[in-house]
Amino acid sequence: MRFLSSLLLAAVATIAFASVPASATGVIKCDAGPASGWKSQETLTNKLTKEGWTVRKAKVDGGCYEVYGTTPEGDRVEAYFHPVTLEKLYVGRRGEVLFRKKGY
Repeated sequence: MRFLSSLLLAAVATIAFASVPASATGVIKCDAGPASGWKSQETLTNKLTKEGWTVRKAKVDGGCYEVYGTTPEGDRVEAYFHPVTLEKLYVGRRGEVLFRKKGY
């Protein structure tokens, strides 16, 4: 009986989570207009590399560029940049906010 209860609970949980719509996981949202006006991810990666960052991954999330990498200070972070201006908006490390631009 215990096995059947566990199985039923797992099935209900699976159905409940499957019905939740997928959404961006980011902590920052950008209203950056159409992507045709954005600077490229390569431009952002080159800029950060010149500033001493190590970029492991860059992608679009919430209309912003989300970067996983290491800062010049050696912190492994998740960071968000505006795709038009490449302005730094947020930098976080394992639940700790290292930088957040006012208004974001």
